[in-house]
Amino acid sequence: MTDSEAIVFVVDDDPSVRRSLKRLIRSAGFAVASFASAQEFLEYPRPDIPGCLVLDIHMPGVSGLELQEEMARAGFNLPVIFLTGYGTVPASVRAMKAGAVDFLEKPVDDNTLLDVIQQAVERNRRARLEQAEIREIQGRVDSLSPREREVLSLLLTGMLNKQIASELGTTEKTIKVHRGRVMEKMQAGSMAKLVRLAGRVGLR
Repeated sequence: MTDSEAIVFVVDDDPSVRRSLKRLIRSAGFAVASFASAQEFLEYPRPDIPGCLVLDIHMPGVSGLELQEEMARAGFNLPVIFLTGYGTVPASVRAMKAGAVDFLEKPVDDNTLLDVIQQAVERNRRARLEQAEIREIQGRVDSLSPREREVLSLLLTGMLNKQIASELGTTEKTIKVHRGRVMEKMQAGSMAKLVRLAGRVGLR
């Protein structure tokens, strides 16, 4: 399966490995950008499209594991596939606990690597869509007035209009107006949908 709207980053200090990986990954239809060190990769302006990182674990300077940890600290959510010529159980456990997609020993089977890359790219694509949806829902929440936010918070507790009016010291008719605006701005056709949308952005 090819994917022209995705990019695979390769970080390996061995030039021959980089060349062979680039040829293989390009043959599957992916764009590829390769780097000899973690620092080169971190300085590269990454395009805003789905992708993954194929990363050598043992490199001079910043190791693959250290790069993975640096990406996590920076909030850079890119799936990582580790390759190593001498894998160890502690290293693989550390990598997987930190969220690596897989940990493969060299020489890796071409089809196995391409399958894992495809899975990683799809994982990143789904995560990016999820993040975009959450940002869009948060934008709806941010469009609410302070009073509408108060009404939303009380609606999420299960309060009725009359109870909310009493809590906020206003009339039930006024609360109905605010509630209608909340539902409209949140694009929620029902209370069940409003609760689901609010939950997506951490409101309970």
